[in-house]
Amino acid sequence: MKTITRKTMLYKTSVEYGDYTMNHVFGCAHGCKYPCYAFLMAKRFGKVASYEDWIKPQLVGNTLDILNGEIPRLKPKIKSVQLCFSTDPFMYGYDEVTNMSLSAIEKLNTSDIKCTVLTKGLLPIELASMSKENEYGITLISLDEKYREKVEPGAVSYEIRLAALRALHNKGFKTWLSIEPYPTPNLITQDLGVILKTAAFADKIIFGRTNYCKNVSEYKNHRHFYDDQANKVIRFCVNNNIQYHIKNGTLTESTNKKQHHSKNSCHAKHVKETGHYLLSQ
Repeated sequence: MKTITRKTMLYKTSVEYGDYTMNHVFGCAHGCKYPCYAFLMAKRFGKVASYEDWIKPQLVGNTLDILNGEIPRLKPKIKSVQLCFSTDPFMYGYDEVTNMSLSAIEKLNTSDIKCTVLTKGLLPIELASMSKENEYGITLISLDEKYREKVEPGAVSYEIRLAALRALHNKGFKTWLSIEPYPTPNLITQDLGVILKTAAFADKIIFGRTNYCKNVSEYKNHRHFYDDQANKVIRFCVNNNIQYHIKNGTLTESTNKKQHHSKNSCHAKHVKETGHYLLSQ
């Protein structure tokens, strides 16, 4: 695997549910074809020439050295570090990436910095030996393997993803699910309720629409569809005491109304300024 060097690693993210993040790999072998926002931006700014180049990941070889310098300086500002927003920390089939990710998480945890992980790869059971403050998540937009092979050709199967997530959940870790970018029915016909029930053990669910895709914008009822699906997520989470977050732009203004719910000391709180929903405890 080719390695590169960088001067910086940790940075404050603009993603609405994130704090600090790190991306210690350039490119991603999972090759998502939603399309992938990270690839689109890298191509737009001339950092990568083609999709074929993007799916040949390059590991930042001096990641740990950078962290040694940045952690002491940034620690007072950091609430958590997410791995990752523009690549995958547990890229399927790349042990070099997995090993670097585990080393980075261990280093951050040693400095009492919580890590949040999101992957379409395999969450290694070694994570169970890390800080109990860490949160581990997977992307799960379907249970159909043929669809997965079409839009996430290099990623691990949904079944394996779920099994690894459940294993960490059973070890007492907080686990979460990212159902984003969720496809419209012209891309695949499926029941979101089945996906939700399959991962009902998770502690948090994030739901968001598919963007940057012409097929979605051409789907006649896409706004109503996402309103309906987002509210299905909200109802499911409230009924099962699961934290949730509906990504900005998923619900339309017409359905963006204040909602309250109380069950087992949990209640849904509408965050008016940004128009998304969170579950507060």
